[in-house]
Amino acid sequence: MSNLKQIACKAIDEYADELHTLSKEVWSHPELNFEEFYSHDYLTKFLEDKGFPVDRKYKNDTAFRAVLGDNSHGPHVAVLCEYDALPGIGHACGHNLIAEAGVAAGLGIKAAFKAAGKPLGKLSVIGTPAEEGGGGKIVLLEQGMFEGIDVAMMSHPAPMDSSAISFNAIQMVIVTYKGKASHAAAFPWEGVNALDAAVNAYQSVSNLRQQMKPAWRVHGIISKGGTKPNIIPDETELEFYVRAPTKLEVDILKEKVTRCFQSAATATGCTMELKFHERPYLDVIHNKSLLRAFEGNIKTLGLVSRIPEKEFPGGGSTDMGNVSYTVPSIHPMFYIGSDALNHTREFTAAAGDPIAQPYTLTQGKALAMTAIDVFTNPELLKQIKEDFTKDIQASK
Repeated sequence: MSNLKQIACKAIDEYADELHTLSKEVWSHPELNFEEFYSHDYLTKFLEDKGFPVDRKYKNDTAFRAVLGDNSHGPHVAVLCEYDALPGIGHACGHNLIAEAGVAAGLGIKAAFKAAGKPLGKLSVIGTPAEEGGGGKIVLLEQGMFEGIDVAMMSHPAPMDSSAISFNAIQMVIVTYKGKASHAAAFPWEGVNALDAAVNAYQSVSNLRQQMKPAWRVHGIISKGGTKPNIIPDETELEFYVRAPTKLEVDILKEKVTRCFQSAATATGCTMELKFHERPYLDVIHNKSLLRAFEGNIKTLGLVSRIPEKEFPGGGSTDMGNVSYTVPSIHPMFYIGSDALNHTREFTAAAGDPIAQPYTLTQGKALAMTAIDVFTNPELLKQIKEDFTKDIQASK
């Protein structure tokens, strides 16, 4: 097993320049939810050129699956790639590096299969679109993409290292208020002001924060506020995210926030429509045994967390959480040579900087090594599945 890990790491190093080019191509062509056509085509061609059979547009126009081996020889391990960007600021969450790490792991595992003289099991490198609010992994779950998979892994860039950061469950909602337009100077009494409803709702949520638990988060914007100052707005819109450590807590918080929205409609005489996102994100369940294997491997590569786990700022959300409720999963975060924060222009620059490369390749190696552990150690897989069963039972 140790020899296979060395072979996997060596293969990743041999492809380092091409992997950097891959990352740069994705970074240079930022694409939004379910519109990642350039990235999809580039990644699938790259994998095909390296000898992977690839199902392009698998289950979705910008998803893909590259498969090696089969279940008759051992477990089915999935390594996930993300490659969507954010509106206006490009790859400010570094999904180009996630794609690179996933492909790198696939190349390392492929080399280990070749050295072993046979597939050690089944490997799927899966391209998952639309993580940034589109719920791409949830769509793929609904379409059966993850059926038969024993473990799923990916790694995400950040301003620091953390193997098991806390991710919140999230429910997204669009709130629409409808009133009645009127001339704001000549006949204001004839109007029903939908902007007043939006402002009242926003302020009511702000007041609610005094009674929120420390880990609860509600944040939003007024996405439509009216057309002109001299027209009383007859329609306004807000977009809010409701987050908490678990789905059960999100449901409680959602009810409290809904009352804030309803009260604003009552106070202003407007009608209200709530449209909750049909695919809410769940919190991430980090599989303990799988995580220990990953941490053991990353340490052999000389990487030790830069800060204590408890100091890492959690609170974000990802559709990998939904995968982790279906398949034993890990979602470590990794430092890329910059203290820039995710979802900023500074992080966009850091994600495209060559300085991020050695950190990203190290993650690809650790994922490949962890997959080799799963392929070659039946006892580990047994423990992973036992942990998963316990975790799911505890979440109910």
